[in-house]
Amino acid sequence: MAQEFDVIVVGGGPAGATASGLLAKWGWRVLVLEKEKFPRYHIGESLVPGCMPILEDLGVKEAVEATGATRKYGISFLWGADPEPWSVDFDEVCPHPYAFEVKRAEFDSLLLSNSRRLGATVLEEAPVRDFLFEDGRCVGVRYGRDGATEARARFVIDASGQAKLLAREFGTVGWHDDLKNLATWTYFQGGTRLPGRRSGDIVVETLHPGWLWLIPFTDGTCSVGFVAPAEEYKATGLAPEEVLRRRIGESVVTRGLLEGAVEAAQPRTAKDWSYTNERFGGPGFLLTGDAAAFIDPLFSTGVMLAMKGASTAARTVNAILERPGEEEGLRARYETSYRDFLDVVLSFVRFFYDPSREVIEYFEAAKKLVDPDEALAARQDFVMLISGTYGIEPVMEGVPAAPNS
Repeated sequence: MAQEFDVIVVGGGPAGATASGLLAKWGWRVLVLEKEKFPRYHIGESLVPGCMPILEDLGVKEAVEATGATRKYGISFLWGADPEPWSVDFDEVCPHPYAFEVKRAEFDSLLLSNSRRLGATVLEEAPVRDFLFEDGRCVGVRYGRDGATEARARFVIDASGQAKLLAREFGTVGWHDDLKNLATWTYFQGGTRLPGRRSGDIVVETLHPGWLWLIPFTDGTCSVGFVAPAEEYKATGLAPEEVLRRRIGESVVTRGLLEGAVEAAQPRTAKDWSYTNERFGGPGFLLTGDAAAFIDPLFSTGVMLAMKGASTAARTVNAILERPGEEEGLRARYETSYRDFLDVVLSFVRFFYDPSREVIEYFEAAKKLVDPDEALAARQDFVMLISGTYGIEPVMEGVPAAPNS
């Protein structure tokens, strides 16, 4: 006999843990199916303030603080026509003045455990093998190593990350050919940090046509990576890890901070290809997080995009479960607002990738995208955009920020 739930969430990463945690908190019967065993390694370790209200909604902000995660008060750049480094602070505009630099294995495990605490049934090492459709509506899944176990629900959320299970099944993945990048990264122990409260900043340094990141952690290690078009890697004739080391040697700020540091891990490489799916839902299901879209991580927006998308998906599903006759309109509103939000982030990433511009040009471009009424200074608009303070919620008219139940 099939198990029965109100909502099935496929995937237990930040998107899945957010959607399932909120829906369980609001009283729905939720099943989470995660293919791996947590904790598990993941890249994407630098958060932005747009995550903070959701961490508060989930009741885990203090728990993240308690892990000793580095507080990140801003971002430091060596980017643009000006040869000098420059920085921005989140408290220039954000109600939350800082975010965190986190070890994702610990952070993601905390979020998934919190989903259990809030009442969701969470199954790890339970890969989804098939989605069940009846008369065009998604009504459940088959899961497990052999795909023999069936679970049914009133609604399904695909938060399967870059596996993007439903998008692959439907053939709706739309790649952004100008952002087909590779990322190679490793970890260093030692070195120095930026002074004062900038010590927790992520450092983003252009090395055209790519860029370096450096993310500091409280244990004395830091994550360092290089992102560039796949063709750039290929043209060097070097192994990806050698490209990374060469680029570090050619850098200014990153090389200085790593003086005296020791490489403390085996380098890793992953495709960093941006995409947006052609559809974010259908009868009985929604896609969210990386299962819906992945945007180049230039501004460390990955976890924020996942959690904001999942928070909005949870609100949408809550409304659908309470008002099933309005499902089509609610799904359409979710898709429109989510897509508009992602388009803004994508447009700005593309503009920022030109490192020949003056810094003020980046600020003005942000203003055009998020503040046409000029309510804020251009620099504030830039901070609002890259911090994730600008987002989906203001345009989700008709879908309550908190459940009706």
